[in-house]
Amino acid sequence: MAEPEFTATGVRIGKRLRSLTRAGQVRINDGRLELLNSYGSEIDSAPVQAVRASKPWFAADDRALADLNGQRYLLTLGEHDPAPGEPGPPAARRFIEAVRRAAGRGG
Repeated sequence: MAEPEFTATGVRIGKRLRSLTRAGQVRINDGRLELLNSYGSEIDSAPVQAVRASKPWFAADDRALADLNGQRYLLTLGEHDPAPGEPGPPAARRFIEAVRRAAGRGG
């Protein structure tokens, strides 16, 4: 199995006002975006070409939106990339760039 193109752990994943997990995982692997809960079970996944990732204009810098399969998820990642060797999710900006790069839309 190939290495994932993007992985973020410790991500808060929510849908509307409901929190689905506070320690989830976001992964781009083999052309698919996967949202996983803290136990590793899939919340949702879709081909990366069908995913729209954006920065919500009304939220803090650590938030990103992911639209997949007709659902909008609010992802709370990190405000800054963690220091090398330090735990924590990468910046939301890096997630958005990874989705665009994996979908072939530039980055």
